[in-house]
Amino acid sequence: MKQQLEEIRESAHEMLAAASSPAELEALRVKFLGKKGELTAILKQMGKLSAQERPVIGQLANDVRSFIEKEISDRSEQLKAIEVKERLEKEKLDVTMPGKHHILGQKHPLSIVLDELKEIFLGMGFSIATGPEVETDYYNFQALNIPKNHPARDTQDTFYINDNILLRTQTSSVQIRVMEKQKPPIRVIAPGRVYRSDAVDATHSPLFHQIEGLVVDKGVTMADLKGTLEIFAQRLYGKDSVVRFRPHHFPFTEPSAEMDIQCFACHGQGCRLCKGEGWIEILGCGMVHPKVLSTCGIDPEEYSGFAFGIGLERIVMRRFNIDDLRLFYENDLRFLNQF
Repeated sequence: MKQQLEEIRESAHEMLAAASSPAELEALRVKFLGKKGELTAILKQMGKLSAQERPVIGQLANDVRSFIEKEISDRSEQLKAIEVKERLEKEKLDVTMPGKHHILGQKHPLSIVLDELKEIFLGMGFSIATGPEVETDYYNFQALNIPKNHPARDTQDTFYINDNILLRTQTSSVQIRVMEKQKPPIRVIAPGRVYRSDAVDATHSPLFHQIEGLVVDKGVTMADLKGTLEIFAQRLYGKDSVVRFRPHHFPFTEPSAEMDIQCFACHGQGCRLCKGEGWIEILGCGMVHPKVLSTCGIDPEEYSGFAFGIGLERIVMRRFNIDDLRLFYENDLRFLNQF
């Protein structure tokens, strides 16, 4: 039995030294130390030994077990080191090679200018309000003094979902929601997408963006409106920006006006972009109609206010000297990469 144990030791030493993979190493462990392994088979025969031989053989068997376990552990570490070395050789990198340029996303020109507009109005004490793009007829029309069968509804070219639900044609609907929930003083802007069934051309799109502005307080006048918008234009385009106000009509403001900015392409001479006028309309504005204030529970005898709606796309066109609104939505990287 002693000779068998020594033979197991020598055999294990040679075979473990030649093992070339963790799987082969595990198979040898089972062969020598498993429940049906060679060492276990020897130990099962110890009952046949005399009382004097049993401790000697038992000690030798433990020494052989410890020897095999250490051999397995050492060979396992060797195999891991070999594997790491081989992987490093295969995955070797040339750190002197130039890196690859990764194309990173960037802000869309509409987002760039919208953020600038927000900063301008936040600096003037405005806060930002939001509202749903799928709106009810009440908030989009009726509460803004545009009742059923009003001629102004025809000019909106509205996308109706049913008789009462529609895609909002203006962010003015947000001002109604704000005035219903908040009592004066109010000073908010409401940026967002709006929808109208317009023919697509250089200055029109069925989907575009507006920034609605609303101020309601005691003693607010048309002069406050004009001064606010002139400051806005100067901060966005520079102190030499030229704007003009023209009388207009909106059902929800009285008096009403449109503000134009001098065409950047022709500088007032007239061209295709401005349709020969020399000016580009960028917003409509006016004093909030007393009936709109009353509808929202605000006393028009005590409070007054002004509102304006800015067309973001036309602002961006003026800001970056872009002559075709369609470029914003065509996803042409040659255009977008310029920003």
